[in-house]
Amino acid sequence: MNKEVKVQEFGIIVAIEENKPSVMNADFLKYSGIVPESWELARQPIFTQSLTQVVYTNGVSIIAEPNRVIFVESLEGKEVKDITVAAIAERYVKMLPNAKYQGLGANPRGYVGFEGADADAGRKFISERLFAPGAWQQAGKEPMRSTVNLVYSYDRAPLYLTINEAALRNPDESTTPIVLFSGSFSYEVSGESSEEKLNNLLKVMGNWQTDLQEFCYLINHKFLGVSQETASIVPDVFTVNSVAAAV
Repeated sequence: MNKEVKVQEFGIIVAIEENKPSVMNADFLKYSGIVPESWELARQPIFTQSLTQVVYTNGVSIIAEPNRVIFVESLEGKEVKDITVAAIAERYVKMLPNAKYQGLGANPRGYVGFEGADADAGRKFISERLFAPGAWQQAGKEPMRSTVNLVYSYDRAPLYLTINEAALRNPDESTTPIVLFSGSFSYEVSGESSEEKLNNLLKVMGNWQTDLQEFCYLINHKFLGVSQETASIVPDVFTVNSVAAAV
């Protein structure tokens, strides 16, 4: 299989005890310097008692919830040097140094597409490539479908990886079967004081490029069998529109 994972998005989730979603809004993000003033909103922000969401036209979304703030960036058409989500997250936590930070998740998501294949190609990849054949796959009136959850132990943090079949919706409304790889490097934030926790949070946040490269390496070389000579460091991201889970 001569394929590489296409990185779709990268997210940073900061766990914060007693976080107040109302603290975050588009004006706060702009005038505090967290996001550049030139950034434009993709749509009106969402404000509820338990959630605030701000989405920009460049593919960056920021969501505040009672126990966390989520920073997500679509990587369509971007190189690693153009990814801004980590810098945005860093500026955000520096603006709130006394928040009760608890942990951080670095969450890459990518997929492998099966253009021109039948709609069952994603299921077959999982059932035939990741599982050994067995009678347990042949029960019920429909072919077995599965979601695989794996945990990898790295020195800096564990990686939780979920693999499932899905489908990409193309501009012409047709679909392409894919296998979706969703990763999360889960970091704990330790420290006796707010300052120490903030410094430790910023330190692990600085691992984001290593996390992204490790994710790509794992999928490409361990799951797809791509040779080290031909693989990209971080492959090109997707060129079609959206992901819809296949049922």
